[in-house]
Amino acid sequence: MARRDMIAVGGSAGALDAMLALVAGLPPDFGGSVFVVSHVGPHRSHLPEVLSHAGSLPARHAEDGEKILPGIVYIAPPDRHMLVSRDAIRLSRGPRQHFTRPAIDPLFRSLAQAFGPRVVGVVLSGTGSDGARGLSEIQQAGGVAVIQQPAAALYPEMPRNAAAAVPIDHVVGKNELPGLLLRLSSQTVPVPKAETAGDGSTIMEQFERPVALTCPECGGALRRTDGKPPEFRCHTGHHFGAIEIADGQGSALEEALVVAVRVLNERAELCRQMKESARAGGRQLGVTYWERLMNEAEEQLEILVRFLERQPPPAEPEPDGAGRTEDA
Repeated sequence: MARRDMIAVGGSAGALDAMLALVAGLPPDFGGSVFVVSHVGPHRSHLPEVLSHAGSLPARHAEDGEKILPGIVYIAPPDRHMLVSRDAIRLSRGPRQHFTRPAIDPLFRSLAQAFGPRVVGVVLSGTGSDGARGLSEIQQAGGVAVIQQPAAALYPEMPRNAAAAVPIDHVVGKNELPGLLLRLSSQTVPVPKAETAGDGSTIMEQFERPVALTCPECGGALRRTDGKPPEFRCHTGHHFGAIEIADGQGSALEEALVVAVRVLNERAELCRQMKESARAGGRQLGVTYWERLMNEAEEQLEILVRFLERQPPPAEPEPDGAGRTEDA
């Protein structure tokens, strides 16, 4: 048995008032851990300072690899998904979800996998459908699904979409939310054994198999046609053999890598110039900032250059000559 001590909160536009009411209503001896995702994108966020001033619990941006402690409000930092495993918090710059990073669903899914019935998921004001699928997974794992009352939300779309996808356990206004969370977090529930519980730490690394290949000419979807040799055709009429597609993929990869090398090289130079400008102006914080960005760009550049140098030669045709056909 364990308490419902993992509180996951997701919000977007118009959610700040509810977040402030939530932290203001939690006592300083609150024994749970609170995880918050707001759709801040890559922009600088002062949410930790705002929430810390509003309540008695310390709020801070989560750090990659840090252990989970009770009585802390962990906030997803800008441009990073926040994931939670049984042992620690992980930050990921994985693909954007619902057009945003950080997104709510990765947090909800990872908590559901790691802690199952110990999780309470809360979807607040916002636009779009982020949080609906994650809230469903929390509920399927035995957790509790909560939404802000749509009629009282500044932007009701997100809680409404969650309610359309999930049989919601509790619908509350912002002022009732802290009391509900205190009641839920005092409940004890049976939990799976540690060795059988899921681990949300790898959730962002799971790639899906592509539904279709991409045409090297126009970018349309390819389908494999019957017959020998195997051939692929897109809906605009282009035809390719397997070797031709492989060659096209290799060319596209090299082109993308060359663009990345150019951008990183220019980024390193920009940072170098700005670092020198900050040094000339006696701005030590600026020197530290631009030097950190420059070092990151140079490290990434070195990795890409080594990768390009190790690229294999173009694919050779199969012995029966089955790989190449004329383009339509």
